[in-house]
Amino acid sequence: MIALELFSKYLSLIASFSTIGTLLTMAFLLLDSEGRLSTQAQKLRRLLWASALAWSLGAFGTIVSAVAELLEKPISDAFDATTLRSFITQVTLGQYLFFQTLVALLVAALAFRIKKILSTVLVMALSLLGLVAPVFQSHAQSSGSHGLAIGSLVIHVVALSLWVGGIFALTVLNPADRPIAVPRFSQLALWAAIAVVASGSVNALTRLNFKEAWSSTYAYIVMAKIALVLVLLTISYLQRRNLANRDRIGWPILTRLIFIEALIMAFTVAMGAWLSTHHPPERVGASEFDPQIAISGISTPAEPTFARIIFGYEPDGLMIGLLIIAVALYVKGVVVLTRRGDKWPVGRTIAFALGVSAIDFATSGGLGLYAQFSFSYHMIAHMVLGMIAPIGIVLGAPITLALRTLPQARQSSERGVRGTLLTALHSKLAVIFTNPITALALFDGSLFVLYFTDLFGSMMQSHEGHLLMNIHFILTGVLFFHVVLGIDPNPRRIPHLVRIVIVLAAMSIHAFFSVALMSSTTLIDKGYFASLKTPWLNDFLADQRLGGSVGWAMGEIPILLALVVTFISWVKDDSREARRIDRNAARAAAMGMPDDLAQYNLYLQELDKRDRKEP
Repeated sequence: MIALELFSKYLSLIASFSTIGTLLTMAFLLLDSEGRLSTQAQKLRRLLWASALAWSLGAFGTIVSAVAELLEKPISDAFDATTLRSFITQVTLGQYLFFQTLVALLVAALAFRIKKILSTVLVMALSLLGLVAPVFQSHAQSSGSHGLAIGSLVIHVVALSLWVGGIFALTVLNPADRPIAVPRFSQLALWAAIAVVASGSVNALTRLNFKEAWSSTYAYIVMAKIALVLVLLTISYLQRRNLANRDRIGWPILTRLIFIEALIMAFTVAMGAWLSTHHPPERVGASEFDPQIAISGISTPAEPTFARIIFGYEPDGLMIGLLIIAVALYVKGVVVLTRRGDKWPVGRTIAFALGVSAIDFATSGGLGLYAQFSFSYHMIAHMVLGMIAPIGIVLGAPITLALRTLPQARQSSERGVRGTLLTALHSKLAVIFTNPITALALFDGSLFVLYFTDLFGSMMQSHEGHLLMNIHFILTGVLFFHVVLGIDPNPRRIPHLVRIVIVLAAMSIHAFFSVALMSSTTLIDKGYFASLKTPWLNDFLADQRLGGSVGWAMGEIPILLALVVTFISWVKDDSREARRIDRNAARAAAMGMPDDLAQYNLYLQELDKRDRKEP
């Protein structure tokens, strides 16, 4: 049974990495033809199909071995249809593994049907989602530091899949295509390697106890994996040095390094699969059951005070990783502009930094910590994530920065990354989402769906549900204020009057939601906060009503500010248009030409003369 479990996990990992690496190569590393896959990229579709099919077999084998281990029975008993159905429908791990299997089968079915770069990117995003789904059940909440352990592991797996999968794909490329693909992959590999080392270190420190655990088998496997990663980093450094001197060194040496790196990566993945079959040693005191840790993954904090909210910190590994990537990309864009001799407004950089800081405070800071134990603090965090932080992000104009700094295509027929982003911005889906009605419905309408159904209580029960909820708040807020403030490019030009109407409608709907929440006589969390048995919180209904009033107060202020900014923008645009008309009139007068008003009067006179001539 152990051999099947190890083989299934290794096959699932190696095949999933190959699938993602193939999609990465098809979408970004090879030349495209006006947004469509090139002939070289289409040749990789057979590899994509085989990798995805092997991935589905490995995922299904993992399901069977997990059932056998859970029941402590032979593998043959795990193939029982009723047992398998119960596992994939009633057990969370089984549901995630089954979802991964379905994703792998779907990618295999789509392998020969994808023809465009955008479609390839979407399939790649789906593959990454299927890859990380079981990771959320790989760390027991009862062991504490759940958010940091899970978040760092998700980042580790994603970065490893891009790094390892990209190397695997480079080994099967036509040698004539490597001079294009390898330099492009080198830039991504550097970021992925940094993420792999950082996230792996954080995850190991979270899972292991310095005093007792480092003499266990689990620790030995971790140390062996670290040694292999260091070897890979050395080879990657040699690759980058050879790329800088490739005219002198030649591609044969670089190709040999790629194959050696792929071989070592295969062993590294095998170590990872072996590691996943071992459980980390329990920390001292972990055997004592703590209901707060079992439910939320962290211990109950002390009664909230201003100092504890400001200085408290419980890191959410995945959210921190996403914020670090966003900041790094933004800073890189500003640096590229500066080196080019262009200027980027300092105010936009400050606004973006404030938006990112607000997100970190509401997810990992003291506010995010207390939001997991009290509905009123949860509502404050919701307002920060959905209404305050998005304003800073939108005013930072990240899309404009990306369009000004992303590399141009190498050939006239290639769209490249920048062209792909432009195509996505002007796609039909973007037109639908940037419709003011759609943005308003997602921004305010989702409040009623989330809080007045069973969805809120269900999502608070799991780390992934809580994470998705926070991401939803951020994305809907960014979309709404992007439509209202309109700094970044928008596929449609929305009149200022329509923006003001949308803002006023948002204020009214949000006020109605807050009043409905304050008037509610039942708890909407389905007993989640009560199950935590928080000692400093007794009246949950009063806390819920307090959350409604806080949401009303905090929600109206940002929307009111957006209304003022929209009105000022309207006045400035009118002034700018008036100055443009005046400049055109002055230019026409200097050239001896009548201005627009005089031309219009002449046009009316010509129409009058023509009417008089007609019988």
